[in-house]
Amino acid sequence: MQNSFELSIIIPLYNEEESLETLQKWISKSLEGKASSFEVIFIDDGSTDGSWKIIKSLSNEYDEVKAIRFSKNYGKSQALHAGFNAAKKEYVATLDADLQDSPEELPKMVQALKENSLDLISGWKKKRFDSLLLKNLPSKLFNWAARRVSGIKLHDFNCGIKVYRQDVIRNIDLHGEMHRYIPVLASQEGFRNIGEQVVRHQARQFGQTKFGADRFLKGFLDLITLWFINRFGKRPMHFFGLWGTIMLLFGFGFILFLGIDKLYFDTNARLITERPEFYIALTLMLLGSQFFIAGFLGESVLRNSRKTSRYNIKETL
Repeated sequence: MQNSFELSIIIPLYNEEESLETLQKWISKSLEGKASSFEVIFIDDGSTDGSWKIIKSLSNEYDEVKAIRFSKNYGKSQALHAGFNAAKKEYVATLDADLQDSPEELPKMVQALKENSLDLISGWKKKRFDSLLLKNLPSKLFNWAARRVSGIKLHDFNCGIKVYRQDVIRNIDLHGEMHRYIPVLASQEGFRNIGEQVVRHQARQFGQTKFGADRFLKGFLDLITLWFINRFGKRPMHFFGLWGTIMLLFGFGFILFLGIDKLYFDTNARLITERPEFYIALTLMLLGSQFFIAGFLGESVLRNSRKTSRYNIKETL
């Protein structure tokens, strides 16, 4: 096959029992005759419905189906992390399980990735079927902020459908709720050839979205965290030490000024401890000392940190 490829498809899910059979049939039909081999890895993120029972049935029917089941709900980033570790093929794709992402886009995205020598390609749901006020407008604002902070010119950072080269997923560390910023994490690791392709967005057929409006607030907070870690994550003392030094210098300067003024110029003035400048100086010195301590602790944690398990796998297929 001229344009054949090997593909791992990672599908994180939580309570999506209605859509799983339809999704698997759709994937098989979309890749038939196009992928030389592929595997579908379902990551059950602690579902409380019959999702795992459906997945077990699919694994008996389809040889390409594999699955990981978490003991409880850990979040999408942890599910993707487990899927990335399990993926074995040359190219790796991610899909949401709610049927809003079309598997028919995957062959075109893999082809674009290969032809343009990209590290990853992200989908762009240019035309959406979500609520204008609750999802579309907040999403546009969120993506604008992400572009400004990261410098990556993507329209839809959080689009569920993406395709990666195998070496990209092996070198990015997903944690917390950083799945929104996988392109940013990849860029920070040196994988800067990032492309974008317009993809179809399907209206949700079953159930309700598992993400509330608070995800946008969390997304902005994570964006600030990501910016800070990118700038100072490997050298926390450069940030905390700088501000600690400035505060200590201002604090000592105030104290020196008050002492000289009391001893040599205004000897009849109030006691130093009765002047507001004294407490400003004291506060600055305390804050400066705390910033220094935070910097030392950050350096110590960075040098002695160990990787710990972020999730508990209950069962695998």
